[in-house]
Amino acid sequence: MTYELFTFKVKERIWRYIVKLTIKTPFYHYIFKSYWHYIFHEGKANENFTPTKEMYYGARPNRFAGIGHQMANWIDGYHWASLLGMKHMHMHFSNQKWEYFLDFGNGSTPIETLRKQKYKIRRLPFFSENNPTEIALVKKIMSTYVGEKVAFWPPQDHFYRDMYEVGKELRQRFDSSPARKDDHIEYDKNKFNIAIHVRRVVVIDGQVIKESPEQHERRWLANDYYEKVLKQVLENINPGKPIAIYIFSTGKPEEFAEFSKYGEVHFCSSMDEYRSFAHLIYADLLITSKSSFSYKPALMNTGIKVCPRNFWHGYPQNDPKWILCENDGSFDTHKLQALFKQ
Repeated sequence: MTYELFTFKVKERIWRYIVKLTIKTPFYHYIFKSYWHYIFHEGKANENFTPTKEMYYGARPNRFAGIGHQMANWIDGYHWASLLGMKHMHMHFSNQKWEYFLDFGNGSTPIETLRKQKYKIRRLPFFSENNPTEIALVKKIMSTYVGEKVAFWPPQDHFYRDMYEVGKELRQRFDSSPARKDDHIEYDKNKFNIAIHVRRVVVIDGQVIKESPEQHERRWLANDYYEKVLKQVLENINPGKPIAIYIFSTGKPEEFAEFSKYGEVHFCSSMDEYRSFAHLIYADLLITSKSSFSYKPALMNTGIKVCPRNFWHGYPQNDPKWILCENDGSFDTHKLQALFKQ
């Protein structure tokens, strides 16, 4: 462990302890410098303020989580920067490989640049995206900084549900990255390529992550779920060309032997997480799991997405290319058929 990582962990642990100790008490807001600034400049507070060009907003990816979780953090910051009318501050992913692969920082200002330019970097207290009172307070806090060089960031893992709203912007940044020359996509363009992500053991940077029984149950979908979904997909599509199926999972190929009867099936267990992520994005039809690792590629996938309805992030209501499945694997097959009659 590097000295930088060690000090980061110590500071984070202390901060989380303070937050845990105070969050349900009247003292919570007083642990934030931004709230004290609001108290001393309350006369300037205005929730309907207009941000200046020197006001930024961004969210920090949780460097101890998987890339899907980290992207959720980053997307939350990008969304709120746009919603607030501020410039976006880019905060880095956990390693340089993901930074290069996604290249989401392209078009945003890195936090390091703002620090060099003597910007104040200020944490904000918790606010729910569905609580107008909490949002109003945060806006008032930010408004007291008008005229100063400042960048804001929310509490770690601040939740934003409807991430599909920024899917097009994510895809634009992804496509413009020089990393695309290294993707090496195995799909045959003369075939209709179906990708299936089956969430099993969680691996982050080569390390297996243990889950609680509650987490496991919340996310688990058995093989028969994926098989039922795939069978219905194959019975209700007519792509006009041969079909190839790719299964992406940390599980071993022999764990999915029952899928072999469905034609040309490729088991991609040996493919690394970066190439797997890219393949999920480029699939003609993507069957996702209850996992951020496949939900985030689905946001950027321009093809058909078949997804579990019971999930903690949202799906667009009026986009026919998003088809939602029940927990037993059933879905409205007429919606899928309609996509091949156009």
